[in-house]
Amino acid sequence: MAVTACTEVRPDDCRAVKAGRKTFAPRRDRPAGGPCRCVIFCSSSGGTALCACRREGPLRGFLADKLFAAQQLHVHEAAGLEAALAEVSADDSIHGCLLFRPLPKQFDDRTVRAALAPEKDIDGITDGSLAGVFTNTDLGYAPCTAQACLEILKHYNVPLSGKRAVVVGRSLVVGKPAAMMLDRENATVTLCNSRTRNLPEVCRQADIVVVAMGKMGAVGADCLREGQTVVDVGIHVNEEGKLCGDVQFAAAEPVVDAITPVPGGVGTVTTSVLVGHVVQAACKKAGV
Repeated sequence: MAVTACTEVRPDDCRAVKAGRKTFAPRRDRPAGGPCRCVIFCSSSGGTALCACRREGPLRGFLADKLFAAQQLHVHEAAGLEAALAEVSADDSIHGCLLFRPLPKQFDDRTVRAALAPEKDIDGITDGSLAGVFTNTDLGYAPCTAQACLEILKHYNVPLSGKRAVVVGRSLVVGKPAAMMLDRENATVTLCNSRTRNLPEVCRQADIVVVAMGKMGAVGADCLREGQTVVDVGIHVNEEGKLCGDVQFAAAEPVVDAITPVPGGVGTVTTSVLVGHVVQAACKKAGV
């Protein structure tokens, strides 16, 4: 989806989103009061701050923002964050909420997730949204990064039905929902983790490899073969200060048929998916 400067979504735009069109027509004459999302920051850890920069930049000027930063809310205690999420859930002017994680240690992740209404959970963190992914129902939204993996594969017409797919990493943010979404496309899915025996051999058997281990350079050429499509979800900063992924790109790229780069791969599409979820939430609220 091409992100352009506009402030409100009209019914024809909603139908375009539902139809799967990749562009979004700019209209600068629209009144204020269109799709709005709230962003809550509770951590300044390296990974979270990096994701914040990647997702925030392209959204500025597209959505009417209500930014709840940690220092503004003083959410140093769980009660403050839960109250903020309850306020967001009850505010009809906010169509979606993005909560950056991991949360600081003083917050209970499960309790925090339960405080957000699934219909405003645009990044698929609540139990309701995840249930929607696993049951293939229209409850909440899928995690943006997991959905981005599928969007990339579909955009490039990578065959999924009947193909063998290996997902390396079992988090609720990427691994498990991505595996379920691949299964929904009739792929035969193997979900691996850090204790999987003979991981290179398992990966080499796959037609599609999605790597979301959260470990820099964890997958090398020994895990790959010709004819594969590799989706690298990882995002790290190496010793040279450059961004890199979970896959050793220089070693993998000459071997496989296709691989997503880092940066410029999954993260970019994740931003577009996030925007799409906010638009969809606004459409649902408007009854379109």
